[in-house]
Amino acid sequence: MTKLTADFNKLMVHELQPLRNYALSLTHNMDDTKDLVQETLLKALRYKDKFAEGTNLRGWLYTIMKNNFINNYRRDAKRNTFLDSTDNTYFIDLPSHRVDNDAELKFIRKDLEEAIDSLPLELKITFTMNVEGYKYHEIAEELNIPIGTVKTRIFVARRILREQLASYGNEFGMSAMNA
Repeated sequence: MTKLTADFNKLMVHELQPLRNYALSLTHNMDDTKDLVQETLLKALRYKDKFAEGTNLRGWLYTIMKNNFINNYRRDAKRNTFLDSTDNTYFIDLPSHRVDNDAELKFIRKDLEEAIDSLPLELKITFTMNVEGYKYHEIAEELNIPIGTVKTRIFVARRILREQLASYGNEFGMSAMNA
């Protein structure tokens, strides 16, 4: 085992209790909490080479956990089948009869990535760090700028992105004021 792997493992063990607390707040069930923590740790170990040393490990782990939770929720929701209780019994939303269209999601993701990439560098860095889970004070310390500047940059970045992606807000029933 390399020193980097051993250090990474020690850091992850240090984050176990906060991860358990966060998982419990998401699942509200002890068995599901244990499963979610285990899935998160396994995925973190599998993708530890993607973790940038010196960045916020807790934020990275929380993001993995949140994404696992959302994916599990969606998978479980798709598994549910409802029966029509009329004379003719039909399966509604049967997965084998549904076709998902990932193309739309790919376009949305591409547009979002392009919008973020088009931000001025100082806004892009601050906004991206916030999305990755850094707290305002952590961003301020990392970039050596006042916390008020961090808040302003994130606010301005969100406003620019909201304007650039307004068509999606309209499409999904959200006005620019609600976003």
